[in-house]
Amino acid sequence: MLPTTDRGRLSRERIVASAAAVVAEKGALGASLDEVGARATASRSQIYHYFDDKSDLLRAVAEATSDAVLDGQRVLFAELGTWVGLVRWTDALVSLQVERGAAGGCPIANLLGQLGERDDDIRVVLSAGFDRWEDHIRDGLAAMVAGGELRPESDVAWLAASTLASLQGGLVLSQARRDPQALRRALDGALALIASHRTAVETA
Repeated sequence: MLPTTDRGRLSRERIVASAAAVVAEKGALGASLDEVGARATASRSQIYHYFDDKSDLLRAVAEATSDAVLDGQRVLFAELGTWVGLVRWTDALVSLQVERGAAGGCPIANLLGQLGERDDDIRVVLSAGFDRWEDHIRDGLAAMVAGGELRPESDVAWLAASTLASLQGGLVLSQARRDPQALRRALDGALALIASHRTAVETA
């Protein structure tokens, strides 16, 4: 149930944040409502006041995780309408993996791997997160077309989908190998593909 008061909203947000922390540490299937309640200082009755069951809570975690991943890139997304901004975005993603020692991978993909085949509603939520991510990339590329940096005939939807796929594949390999350069190479491939659509003026 969505709360109607500020106090209720804060309580629900605290429960979701606590659940997200437990899931990050122990996995979605290993997360217990008792531990979530202990971290959120909330009783089971309070949890069930806002969520129908554990699946409902995990769905809220999926929504919050998608929001957090995308909100963390908001400033960078705003600059994707130029080649410089596009490169800056890829550099920031690689730098984050360097800081993390290439551990953790993509939080959205991690939840998808744990829950996507078990709960179709959660899969849809996570898929929507990927869609929004791809939309930001596509909007940036479309702005590059409008600004004359990419050729008018560039298929920005295809380039955006390819870029997101490269990003996700690079994150998986970086996580598996504990090597941030796996992501660097994947994103360099995406940049090379996009660069092949740059205008003569921009590539000169």
